[in-house]
Amino acid sequence: MPSHSSSRTFALILALVGASTLATREASAQAPAPEEVTPPSVVTHVDAEYPRSALATRAHGDVVLAVTVDADGHVSKVDVVESGGRDLDEAAVVAARQWTFVPATKGGKPVASRIRVPFHFAPPAPPPELVTPPPGPEPEVPAHVVSAAPEPAPAAPPGLAEVQVTGRPNPPSRGTSDFRLSRTTLAAAPHASGADMLASAPGVYVAHPEGEAVAQRIFLRGFDAEHGQDVEFHVGGVPMNQPSHIHGQGYADLNLVIPETVRSIRVVEGVYDPRQGDFAVAGSVDYDLAVEERRSRVKLSYGSFNTKRLMALWAPEGQAQETFGAATFRTTDGFGDGTRGATSGGVLGQYKLSLPSNVTALIHLGAYAARANIAGVLRRDDIDAGRVGFYDAYHDPSARAQSAGTSRTQLAVSLERPMEGGGRLEANAWIYLASFRSRTNFTGYTERSRVEPTWVGRGDLVEQSNDDLGLGGGARYRSEHFKPTRWLGVQYELGADVKTNRISQAQNLLKAPQNETWDQRDDADVKQTDVGAYGDVSIAATRYVRLRGGARGDLLFFDVNDKLGNFIPAFSKKTHIQGFRRTASGIAFGPRATLEGTPTRWLRLSASYGEGYRSPQARQLEEGEQAPFAKVRSYELGATIRDSDRISFSAAAYQTDLSYDLVFDPGQARLERIGPTTRRGLVGYFVASPVPFLDLAASATYVHATLDSPPVPTPENPTPAFVSGQSLPYVPPLLLRSDVGFHQKFGEIAGKPLEWRAGYATTYLSPRPLPYSQTSPAVFLLDASFGVRRDFLEFSIDAYNLLDARYADTEFAFVSNWLTQPTPSRVPERHITAGAPRTLLASLTVYL
Repeated sequence: MPSHSSSRTFALILALVGASTLATREASAQAPAPEEVTPPSVVTHVDAEYPRSALATRAHGDVVLAVTVDADGHVSKVDVVESGGRDLDEAAVVAARQWTFVPATKGGKPVASRIRVPFHFAPPAPPPELVTPPPGPEPEVPAHVVSAAPEPAPAAPPGLAEVQVTGRPNPPSRGTSDFRLSRTTLAAAPHASGADMLASAPGVYVAHPEGEAVAQRIFLRGFDAEHGQDVEFHVGGVPMNQPSHIHGQGYADLNLVIPETVRSIRVVEGVYDPRQGDFAVAGSVDYDLAVEERRSRVKLSYGSFNTKRLMALWAPEGQAQETFGAATFRTTDGFGDGTRGATSGGVLGQYKLSLPSNVTALIHLGAYAARANIAGVLRRDDIDAGRVGFYDAYHDPSARAQSAGTSRTQLAVSLERPMEGGGRLEANAWIYLASFRSRTNFTGYTERSRVEPTWVGRGDLVEQSNDDLGLGGGARYRSEHFKPTRWLGVQYELGADVKTNRISQAQNLLKAPQNETWDQRDDADVKQTDVGAYGDVSIAATRYVRLRGGARGDLLFFDVNDKLGNFIPAFSKKTHIQGFRRTASGIAFGPRATLEGTPTRWLRLSASYGEGYRSPQARQLEEGEQAPFAKVRSYELGATIRDSDRISFSAAAYQTDLSYDLVFDPGQARLERIGPTTRRGLVGYFVASPVPFLDLAASATYVHATLDSPPVPTPENPTPAFVSGQSLPYVPPLLLRSDVGFHQKFGEIAGKPLEWRAGYATTYLSPRPLPYSQTSPAVFLLDASFGVRRDFLEFSIDAYNLLDARYADTEFAFVSNWLTQPTPSRVPERHITAGAPRTLLASLTVYL
């Protein structure tokens, strides 16, 4: 736990930061004039086509666009500055988005810029005489348009081409449930971690039942994704899901993500993109890391439960937003009776640079380590009887010995080269090293040793360890835009990915407090390789209809050295050497497609279908077995209404069929297989900025999730907790979320304006079904923040669970024996992990 010396260290750092800030401000007074800006120049351009709808009036018209050109020379945003009418505006925007440029430069370095591009439309010349055409297809109308050379946009400051660093272009939409969470939405309400930022996406709830050293439990649109089993995660181009992890298939620890470095998050709910690979069952999440405000800073925080956090961020001016370095350190005593203390820290950095031949490179480095105590679960009947407090832990040595430790380091290099006509060539390579060790007890004293069956009642403290070395990479080629006819546009993409993992894992039972091993459950080494390839095509049939889709195939190979295979109990006569080495493989294949229609500028309709997969846990495979992938089929119909960038509303109906599902088994402290499942539901998402200083986002997600076929009884589990047609456990049928942010300049001190911000977020979870026909209570949470900034100093307060709701972060139903009653019961009882009470965190940020 932190000592008084750490408090003095925080104070010393703040004093040094203040001194360096004064020195920086004095130096800035003598800084040289801004570096010269060279505007972008056109490499390729596409003429706009005179719209058929304007032929009736044969009108002439002028359209002026404000075009944002990113640092790679691609058009990332187009706004209509001067309108020539809806039809002419749309034709100009479609053409401008296909232009490419030599990017603007500032001090010799490529930067993003904003330019003005005028278009003049003139109707085609009439034929010399009227002749009644014979029956047949309507003749094509040639384009008559003059596009002037680009010039700086008028809003630019004097002598500057309105240079501003902008985000990377959004990938093509894959349906209504392809959500982009901007920094504006993410910053509206407080988020304690990078994983918590996902809660702003429709249908997502993030829980923390096992503290800071264990991956978060994530719910997404009817899926209890546990620690990542059903959601594909990428951070900095590196896959976060760890295959065949001892604690859960697809384990993904997002604690590595520092919230201040996240520019946006793309959440695809469903599997409709051929790029989505393993674990994209419920969907996929891609963190876009960048820092928009190019100013370094140091942030010091202190709050409830003796929580201390130091965050330092390097974001030099003149560099791309993707270039930054950040470090954070955190300690806390945790809420409750001292069983949730934690120490953690990490670094996250990227550097973007330009190479010859118009190639850009992005180098990514991240590392995180944490050690935390775990309070574990509590029986509801023990809480109700007053035998243990709601926020406490059992006083039993086996309960007090629960903890976890983890570390992860990752490195990635990405290369990108734009080509003429909208083409692009990409390649990346990555490597990570991750370790995990946990000690948890969910059931108290129920386990019996496999080694020596007479050993019983020594405590169900399960120790799990997992070491994983993963490396891989990929390459993608996107073609230029082809125009076989005037009304048809085609572009395709080909890609391949490969990843390989070397995993060492074990699971034992320990006897507290000396942590003596009294039973062995797993001990294995796994080699796993995944080779995937996909093809994707985009077909634009006029500007009203677009089809995007393709197919993906993956070959997975497994080599398992199960050191406890062919297990020999201690009391049996040995007839062979223990162990079982086996290999298995399988191929997963599936199409994905999205059909979009835009009958008007403000309405987009879409229909999506896709087939994805989840790889199996390697230890469960037999020799030569065709790997039994969990097959998922996703369907969706949706619509989006959008008024420029100020307001947007989308709604979708969806269904997801999964060939077999996984649920948490408290006795084994890991995921176990059940039968096929079906999810049907509705989702609505509303985003608005009605005035410049107010940002709103709200979502509602309803899902009816059922088990289609129960698991088969086994000698170890003769009466499974699941029956056909029951609602899936732990999944909330209704999830409501809202994020509201306010930011405005008001007043001043010593001639410097004050910038105020405030925001809040609400989360509502309907009662969740549990095994054995039980239900957990509904949950309502309110988080809020307030801050004020003057120049280089900012003070803020973040409040989590502001209403101090007493709720269960997660709730289970299973058999346990914690020796709290004279007669042990074999009847399943409800168990909870307590959610955090009201938590306040005050922060002081110094900008350098």
